Amino acid sequence: MFSRRSVSVSALALSCFTLAACDAGSALPGALSGDSVTESRAPGATPAGEAVAAGMITTNIAGGGQTQRVDKVVTVTAQDARLSTVTVTSSAGDLPGTLARNGTRWTADELLEPGASYTVRAVAEGADGETIRRTTQFATQDLTLDDQTYPSVAPLAGETVGVGMPVIVTFDLPVSDRAVFEKRMEVTSSPAQPGAWHWLNDNEAHYRPAKYWKPGTQVSVDVDINGVAAGNGIYGQEDRVVDFKVGDAHVYKVDAAAYQMEVFSNGELLRTIPITTGKPGFTTRSGTKVIVEMFDSKRMNSETVGIPSGSSEAYDIDNVQWAMRVTYSGEFIHAAPWSVGSQGSANVSHGCTGLSTADAQWLYAMSRRGDVVEYTGTDRPMTFDNGYGDWNMSFQDYREGSALS
Repeated sequence: MFSRRSVSVSALALSCFTLAACDAGSALPGALSGDSVTESRAPGATPAGEAVAAGMITTNIAGGGQTQRVDKVVTVTAQDARLSTVTVTSSAGDLPGTLARNGTRWTADELLEPGASYTVRAVAEGADGETIRRTTQFATQDLTLDDQTYPSVAPLAGETVGVGMPVIVTFDLPVSDRAVFEKRMEVTSSPAQPGAWHWLNDNEAHYRPAKYWKPGTQVSVDVDINGVAAGNGIYGQEDRVVDFKVGDAHVYKVDAAAYQMEVFSNGELLRTIPITTGKPGFTTRSGTKVIVEMFDSKRMNSETVGIPSGSSEAYDIDNVQWAMRVTYSGEFIHAAPWSVGSQGSANVSHGCTGLSTADAQWLYAMSRRGDVVEYTGTDRPMTFDNGYGDWNMSFQDYREGSALS
């Protein structure tokens, strides 16, 4: 069973409206609601159907035996009575809830599981002191994987990342009602830092703080969308909670015009490294990049970046060492022993940043996903969606990409 997390304030407000608009069939004594409803009183109590009966229990489960949507927030209400216990059980597991202090209302803390049969059992004490019991049974709609969108989250649970790492939530089916989902996607950090969500499209949302994460920050991502309607008949498939940590502030400043990289850690300059970047026709992009993935050895083939086999610019290198990707389009920082003679004096690569093997190994050893690489010195700009390009717009503009802005 997938876990169902806390119901949002908006969902609770909706449940209140639904209860107020319930048809008469949901109010006992004497009426059916859901697949099966029974109500009883303690021996000697006033018969449930008489006008003088004191107290009753109602639910917001629609009548007629119809299946319920998984995004329903189940509520149980006592009128002229005080609820003492409410349990909701199913083959998918018990449904937790909260009983109001005055005993007049019970509200589910979580949404429902698809294709499950539920039994609601409520006990209350009427104004006449007699015990009222109500049992309601209902079933939920069946959903296939084609009806549910799964959220993948980066970073991974327990990962330590660099100060430039955005939170990335990728949905395998599109979310057309982004605002509903975003209300249930929460990022908290210690120490606290302001941040915002930015949707790239219906399948991908990013979150970043206003400035680079502070070193040592603990971050928790709570994607609370299980059972939530995404629009067009799609529902959230599963909740995700991911905790990660931010490591030291590694910022590498690349000046393509000066053929050098300055390596900073927590504001301290550790080393200045001679480099080479893209030659004319293959200009390296300027802007803020973030390390996306790392390989101690990687095959690099020019056909993957649009240079055909047989071209004078073609290459196919089996063992490129200490390679760190900074764009989806194919820019890496890596060891380039074949260009050592040009490093520090000329740009001769196909767009990657080339270092000596020793320098590349040293840099690789201290780096991690999310470390920042700031490029200057070229007239070709970095774009937002080419890697983790989240830092290439102002925070004010970034926030405009929120579904709640």
